[in-house]
Amino acid sequence: MTVRDIAYVEIYARDQMSTVNYFVAAMGFTRVAESVEPGRSSVLLRQGSAQVVITSGPGVARFLSRHGDGVADIGLTCDDVTETVTRAKAAGIALIPSPRNVTVLPGFGDVTHTLLPDAPDPGTRAPHGRTWIPTPGQHVPAAHRVRNLDHLAVCVEGGSLDHYAGYYQDVFGLTRYSSEYVTLGGQAMDSIVVRSASGRVTLTLVAPDPGKEPGQLDDFLARNDGEAVQHLAFLVEDIVSAVEVFRERGVEFLNTPDTYYDLLAERLESMRDQVAELRKAQVLADQDEWGDLLQVFTRSPHPRNTLFYELIQRRGSRGFGSANIRALYEAVERERMTSE
Repeated sequence: MTVRDIAYVEIYARDQMSTVNYFVAAMGFTRVAESVEPGRSSVLLRQGSAQVVITSGPGVARFLSRHGDGVADIGLTCDDVTETVTRAKAAGIALIPSPRNVTVLPGFGDVTHTLLPDAPDPGTRAPHGRTWIPTPGQHVPAAHRVRNLDHLAVCVEGGSLDHYAGYYQDVFGLTRYSSEYVTLGGQAMDSIVVRSASGRVTLTLVAPDPGKEPGQLDDFLARNDGEAVQHLAFLVEDIVSAVEVFRERGVEFLNTPDTYYDLLAERLESMRDQVAELRKAQVLADQDEWGDLLQVFTRSPHPRNTLFYELIQRRGSRGFGSANIRALYEAVERERMTSE
């Protein structure tokens, strides 16, 4: 038994129109369908095989009051939903009641996982348990910049990484892929990456080191009032051109100091000829044993700064570059210090 795909990610948002507009007008998603239920309305967005549901209404007000805008549910397809539930019960995990007649397990914080049977092309199927009305006059373009959802970064409480890594391993069949420990001044971040055998479900679990000074992850947990998805990473074919288009459409990205690029040519000689365009686009670069990794991170478009986004291009790379992990941590820290 194993989880195979991320079918969708559902974001609860206080201002549905503004959030949908950000994904559609700025990031190039297509509005596919709408669903109205008692107390809530949802809009299904799609680009490539990445599906995002934006939900608002009085039925989600309690979540929004506590956490602000953020990911509330992650739909996962499984080889065998019944077996996944059996493993959860054996681990002492109870199902979460759902009025939609779907199977829901807890994830982290107030984030849940709706379990779905495995099916071909899950990124083209509307989430189960709701009546979806297609949006008239809309079509998915033949050419798109986002290919799929590469991974989710999840911020959990300090000291809980092994617990969550074990939970996703024992119940969902994910395996521990890598780990990283980053220090910056008196603060530090620990992380474990868990991934499905299919390679299409990746969670980067991050946590502050409770033995160090409070830092940006502690601030995130405080803003969110608990554990949550910190950012969503979308895989793109050409990150430099994607950044140019998204920036023109209003997406704001985190800045990277010139010193990073001054050292990049020495650190990655194979990218020497690309440093100028990477500097202009503010794209981070790294390598692993399989190839190159290019990443860039947005500023949060949400009022409480509870969720941001990443564009990632993999030229053979399968993992997460150590230098990029540190660069992201430093970029978020600069943003935090300038906003105080």
